[in-house]
Amino acid sequence: MITVHIADDHRMLVEGLTLSVNESNIAKVIGTSSSLSECRKALDLQTPDVLLLDINFPDGSGVDFCTEIKQKFPGIKVLILTTHNEYSIARRVMDNGASGYILKNALSEEVIAGIETVMEDKIFMCDEIDILMKKRSENQIWLTVREQELLRLIIDGYTNQEIADKVYLSVETIKTYRKNLILKLGAKNSMALVRMAIEQKLV
Repeated sequence: MITVHIADDHRMLVEGLTLSVNESNIAKVIGTSSSLSECRKALDLQTPDVLLLDINFPDGSGVDFCTEIKQKFPGIKVLILTTHNEYSIARRVMDNGASGYILKNALSEEVIAGIETVMEDKIFMCDEIDILMKKRSENQIWLTVREQELLRLIIDGYTNQEIADKVYLSVETIKTYRKNLILKLGAKNSMALVRMAIEQKLV
């Protein structure tokens, strides 16, 4: 039976997914973790066949963690499970060694199919991401209207608090937007984000 570890900080999703996987008679969950540091420790103790990995964690990015996992545990198949449906993020994580990419709105049957597929050394993508990857070229970056608005304010040098006041959102929401923009553009930090946005004329 295929062994699975789930790394995600949303408890309800993890509980539901664990139940679905265990009831499939195809795979079983041997561990879960809610942070990258927790996941590192768990994998050192018990190595699964498949790692279901989210992208956003309080202590780091699943995109970079994917590279780390493939270097340390080349036998683990990494199957990304996320809400991010952007081409640039999917492309980066696949380039970093992931074997599959599934959106969190997928049916549990699709997750099970993904687990089976990656264990056959094949790439698995949910339908939405598969269509997205086929349609869009590597150099294209799509920003939502809200992301473009916030990126302009970041470029203009406004702080998270000042941006929050201007657009009537919480500071935590602005921090999340900023983190996602950095991830989407593949920037190392806010300074690099600003430089890339200007160079690529994204706003």
